[in-house]
Amino acid sequence: MDRLHSMRVFCRVIDSGSFAAAAREMNLSPAVVTRLVADLEEHLGARLINRTTRRLALTDIGESYLERVRLILTEVEEAEALASTASSEPRGHLRILCAPAFATHQLAKHLPKFHAMYPKITIELSAPGPVETMDENFDVTIISMGRRPLDGDFVARRLAKAEVIACASPEYLDRNGRPEHPTDLVLHEAMLPTFLREITFVQGAWGDDEPGGESVTLTPNRPVLGTVHTDTLYAAALHGLGIAGLPSFVVEDALLEHALERVLPAWHLFTVSLYAAMPTRKHVPARTRAFVDFLVQVFGGEDKDPWLSAAGCETRTASKPCPVAEATAKPAISAKAEA
Repeated sequence: MDRLHSMRVFCRVIDSGSFAAAAREMNLSPAVVTRLVADLEEHLGARLINRTTRRLALTDIGESYLERVRLILTEVEEAEALASTASSEPRGHLRILCAPAFATHQLAKHLPKFHAMYPKITIELSAPGPVETMDENFDVTIISMGRRPLDGDFVARRLAKAEVIACASPEYLDRNGRPEHPTDLVLHEAMLPTFLREITFVQGAWGDDEPGGESVTLTPNRPVLGTVHTDTLYAAALHGLGIAGLPSFVVEDALLEHALERVLPAWHLFTVSLYAAMPTRKHVPARTRAFVDFLVQVFGGEDKDPWLSAAGCETRTASKPCPVAEATAKPAISAKAEA
């Protein structure tokens, strides 16, 4: 029996909550995962997990053993990291955690370049939902934070700032007019996350060291579409359903291709800072350092929005269309005039 492998499988079963989930994550069959944990229990002469039809629960011995196993695996990883650091070429398996929208619209398109630079590094990417703190089970966690400072026992490097902005398709705006002030939005179809009861627009840029300008808070009517799934809002906006608030890293390509147009370019909804976080360890593997350095290089590592800059749609201090919008904009027609 490969004791270390069995320990890793045991930890993954607990972290994922089931044998089946651990099997999927480790690319093993459920039968192999079950057998490895059973072999480990037989070797130890003690039951580690109580199995029921609904859930898994650690035994008292299992809890104590899991704590020690985590320490052992961390020491092994640090020893491997020390050896890997001395190697001229980073290699090995890298576990990444980030939000689904960032994985889809940013990481996926940059991974081919990273693979070309480091062909001996393999990546396991997990994107279950929003990520606001570092997860010890991953080598790198991409964290998205508002104005609340980072807090936790980890090392983090800034990647970029991202603004959430209002966007719609040019076709929708041609039909319904282009808002000139946030209060004009009451005449438009809104698409919002289901948990929002009000939305606040802030005028001008908003960095870490300076507040924005005027703010306008609206209580929207029932939105034409409500969902917490960012890519559904994005797809609906592309197809002309209405106006949606979307992160700049999601809409960058659509703005560049004129598939979406920024609405109210002098206003934004809120700002988030993106960080690459790593567990605090004595020796960080060369592969982890290589990946984080790559992300900082790609996204700039500064307190500014590289995606709006690339699209030529930075938040303005005066209300005027961004360059992308100028290519398709027609004179605005208010909803009242149309009626």
